[in-house]
Amino acid sequence: MKSRVEDAAERHQKGYNCSQAVVCTYCDLLGLEEEAAFRMSEGFGAGMGDMENTCGALSGAVMLVGLKNSDGNLKEPKTKGRTYQVSKELKKRFQEKCGSVVCKEIKGIDTGTPKYGCRDCVRAAAAIAEDVLFGEE
Repeated sequence: MKSRVEDAAERHQKGYNCSQAVVCTYCDLLGLEEEAAFRMSEGFGAGMGDMENTCGALSGAVMLVGLKNSDGNLKEPKTKGRTYQVSKELKKRFQEKCGSVVCKEIKGIDTGTPKYGCRDCVRAAAAIAEDVLFGEE
């Protein structure tokens, strides 16, 4: 697969929030229409709206994990454990790269010293998602 990391960054530059930029870049690979991906991920931008929570770019990447791994079995779901493992791996790699998973910590709101900008978080989350979810395709 050709890397789409810069496609994600371009979406962010066009006004998509961090979560939308990541989810929408890869949604076609996982059978989700872009408008639906855009709408479902909107509330995850800006660390769930107040910068107090998980970075939207990482949240978007974790949404991709569910889209890729879930069996969709509503009566007897069996894939949660594997999905949690992959999500944990994404989170670990993102934290190593960006210095935190919390939006305001990454942006340096309390310290005045940003670790990463939003677009760089989008790039990081997209690159990690590509490696972990689509690396062998």
